[in-house]
Amino acid sequence: MQLTKLVMDRSAVLLLGVSVGVAIGFSFLGGPGPARSTVINGSCSPAVHKDATLRPPEVTGARQCAAPAQRQLISTLRANRPVRVAVFGDSYGDGVWSGLQRQLKPADGYQVIKYSQPASGFTRYRTLNLEAHAAEQLGDDKIDVAVISFGANDAQGIITDEGKHAPLMGDLWKAQIGKRIERYVALLRQHNALVYWVGLPRMRDAAFDAQVGAINDFYASEMAKLDVPFLDSRPVASDTKGQYAAYLPDPKTGERTLMRAGDGIHMSMTGYVWITRVLAGRIRDYVDATRTIAEPAPKEAGK
Repeated sequence: MQLTKLVMDRSAVLLLGVSVGVAIGFSFLGGPGPARSTVINGSCSPAVHKDATLRPPEVTGARQCAAPAQRQLISTLRANRPVRVAVFGDSYGDGVWSGLQRQLKPADGYQVIKYSQPASGFTRYRTLNLEAHAAEQLGDDKIDVAVISFGANDAQGIITDEGKHAPLMGDLWKAQIGKRIERYVALLRQHNALVYWVGLPRMRDAAFDAQVGAINDFYASEMAKLDVPFLDSRPVASDTKGQYAAYLPDPKTGERTLMRAGDGIHMSMTGYVWITRVLAGRIRDYVDATRTIAEPAPKEAGK
């Protein structure tokens, strides 16, 4: 009981500091993008953008919610095992995995595992049921951190589980997709993972960008309901006006850097590193703080 209280108390302090650090991190690392548009919010309330009337609004439903240190992570650290970071998603998930595994390295005690599946999504259950697929992939494995990134393939209507047609972003669509997402997150939490969601950046095609923006908004609001931190990629991957940009200046060198793939949808490899920098830092901070909890208390002299 004392350990649980200690975990909760320290976690509250940790995540208060981390949420502040995230806002600073977006401003520093995401130099090209407008720092004020970040949606990470330490108060767990929806973010509101001051300049929403001047340009298309960013995601407004994301929240930054505290979470206690997971018993699984404490067990991992006490056993001196690598911290298992599992990445789920579509082809964007592949990219997020690539970005994270370049930053969370085995030499530092991390194992970044790719569970993502290209051409998949929450609207494509007739092709691949994401819940069943993830359950099969994981088996009885325990994971410490789960990162999710879906949405690029979800800009379409669906047939619900009851056989009804549900147009994109309609009430039926939201109800069905919301249930799938809730079950998916619950599955990952059953494997004792702390869950994060990485949102999508702007798209080159204006019509597709509008659809992806609406999907981002919906997924962010669903994560808020589930107390899952949603990290918005748009401030980091957009230009100073908050718009799509294939190239952006490196915040450290000022060098013009390719951020996007030629299809106007995906990121370059460098781009995936950029949009996962804040997340990688958050994971490190979370693990480092939990490590202090996991370490046995020093024995008192004479005992």
